Amino acid sequence: MEPKNLTSTVTEFLLLGLTANRILQYVLFVVFLAICVATWLGNLTIITTVITDHRLRTPMYFLLGNLAFIDLSESSVTVPKMLWDLTSQRKVISFGGCMAQMFFFHFTGGAVVFLLMVMALDRYVAIHKPLQYLTIMNQTMCVGLVTGAWLGGFVHSLVQIVLMIRLPFCGPNTLDNYYCDIPQVIKLACTNTFILELLMFSNSGLLTVLIFIILVVSYTIILVKIRVHITEGKKKALSTCVAQITVVCIHFVPCIFIYARPFQEFAADKSLSALYTVLTPMLNPLIYTLRNAEMKNAIRRLLRRIKPLGLPVPAQDRIVP
Repeated sequence: MEPKNLTSTVTEFLLLGLTANRILQYVLFVVFLAICVATWLGNLTIITTVITDHRLRTPMYFLLGNLAFIDLSESSVTVPKMLWDLTSQRKVISFGGCMAQMFFFHFTGGAVVFLLMVMALDRYVAIHKPLQYLTIMNQTMCVGLVTGAWLGGFVHSLVQIVLMIRLPFCGPNTLDNYYCDIPQVIKLACTNTFILELLMFSNSGLLTVLIFIILVVSYTIILVKIRVHITEGKKKALSTCVAQITVVCIHFVPCIFIYARPFQEFAADKSLSALYTVLTPMLNPLIYTLRNAEMKNAIRRLLRRIKPLGLPVPAQDRIVP
């Protein structure tokens, strides 16, 4: 990278958004607003259930509650701005706002990646060391692992933003996206960014691929162990692992496509970005709830407790699990 003696003149970035069609923008606003509401309701339900139900005081549900909290945080970084821009004529974001959005986007995204590794470790210990599981995955260990996940996301994001904020930006300032992200912003710098792009590629792309391979191998070992050695509770163990594998895939596949390649633009980038930033935080609680009978029963118990507030409870939810 060869920095030039230029003064940064860019004070804001123009976002082209998802589409220029005004009618389609309003349709997307309604769709994404519904997804946003569903995301908040789903993740808040999981967090509230895990906190209030004493039967879920286990390491697995503690980690699941933290995943729901990170999903809420992650969706709050890009979705509100996107919804606002879908109803606005001029879609702009300040330079500082752009840098802050990139920081928190990669902060929460990195935390999710590391937390998914922690959840895979939790299942590995539960299957391979069932008698020592609660001893190994005690409260101190769980809190430490979750803290490590957040710290890992913080370091991952901080390194990239420190490198980005030092670049000179003197125009153009148009981003073909609906939020600020490193692959698009770095192309606008008024300097040769080849070396920096390689560093970003290593920090995001290669790291994502490596972690994905580790998780695939880990869950393969876990599934083989369940199939061969587990007899009691096999169905529950399989259901939990399949849910986690599904979440890993829907999170990592878009990430790998976007970041695990040279910074070039493809037509599918916006669609995959929408899947990653909007749909994934909604799908996570849905997957865990539908595939987990214990979580569904806990939610039913939660509904019975809040029934005095005037909320109707379906007939099938009145059965004591």
